Amino acid sequence: MIQNYSTYTPDDQAVWELLFRRQMERLPGRASQAYMDGIVATGFPNARIPDFERDLNPRLLPITGWRVVPVPGLIGNRDFFELMADRQFPATTWVRSRDQLDYLPEPDMFHDTFGHVPVLTNQSFCDFLAALSRIALRFVDHPEAIDMISRLYWYTVEFGLIQEPDGLRIYGGGILSSPGETIYALESNVPERSPYNVATLLQTPYIIDHFQARYFVIDSYEQLFHSVPEIEATLEGLLVS
Repeated sequence: MIQNYSTYTPDDQAVWELLFRRQMERLPGRASQAYMDGIVATGFPNARIPDFERDLNPRLLPITGWRVVPVPGLIGNRDFFELMADRQFPATTWVRSRDQLDYLPEPDMFHDTFGHVPVLTNQSFCDFLAALSRIALRFVDHPEAIDMISRLYWYTVEFGLIQEPDGLRIYGGGILSSPGETIYALESNVPERSPYNVATLLQTPYIIDHFQARYFVIDSYEQLFHSVPEIEATLEGLLVS
């Protein structure tokens, strides 16, 4: 599949610019420094939809060896993890409509690229993603193991928080692309914020249709990568039992 850039309408471009500017007003002081640095490093265009091959990949590839590849929408587990293990981040190419600015049932390109791509400039985070994907491919035919990996992915890559020297920050793309959850995740007294713990996280169900009841907080991206052997050992124990 290719990103057919010529099919984007003026309204698509206007929606992108609105989404981008709205989030960039909220993220300074709330997003992880790695994310904010990544916005600059990838040269994210603010006034138009990014072209994967002209805007993002020429900058991202030399930094961490990752690239963004277009996919038609949600794809199967095996296809998803094969791409990620090969350091290719799958992103949809369609943009939400104006009546979906605050919520949509499945990820669009704003979520996939604006939410995730800037953090792909962090080497430890990228190494974690590739290693986790290789593990997932080992267990791709084991539904219980894939459920556990999905929880871990959800509470880190999608809805993860990180404790940085200046305070608690966001690195999960599902939060970074959501104006409401950006504020809620850090400033509401409703959700529980727990230290990152592999055993606990793998057993914690997640919420798909409203803000999370619980977030997990890492100390560093290196902590994520160094937890990979524990993740694999836990899943291996599941198969033995």
